[in-house]
Amino acid sequence: MNLLLILLQAQGQKPTGPMSWLPTVGMIVLLIVIFYFFMIRPQKKQREKLQAARDALTKGDKVVTAGGIHGKIVEIRDQTFVIAVEDNTHIEVEKSAITFNEAALK
Repeated sequence: MNLLLILLQAQGQKPTGPMSWLPTVGMIVLLIVIFYFFMIRPQKKQREKLQAARDALTKGDKVVTAGGIHGKIVEIRDQTFVIAVEDNTHIEVEKSAITFNEAALK
């Protein structure tokens, strides 16, 4: 019986009352803030830089697609680029398929 009492006392009492939920909610809010500043915000900035770099491309720029195709922009459309791969070979690629290295985005 004494052992049971000792274990129950060592366990401690959980807070009760109208503010007992506050530490749990505070921890959840803290986790959301940490995720925002360390994961969501940097990714959003990276996407914005990438989109700005794609929008800044003009006719005659040399580009590399995500598939590794090297070419030169000959026409710009709403959602696509037409790139010249060889003399008479033209390929239409999505704007999102154009990649940049880290140094080009800084």
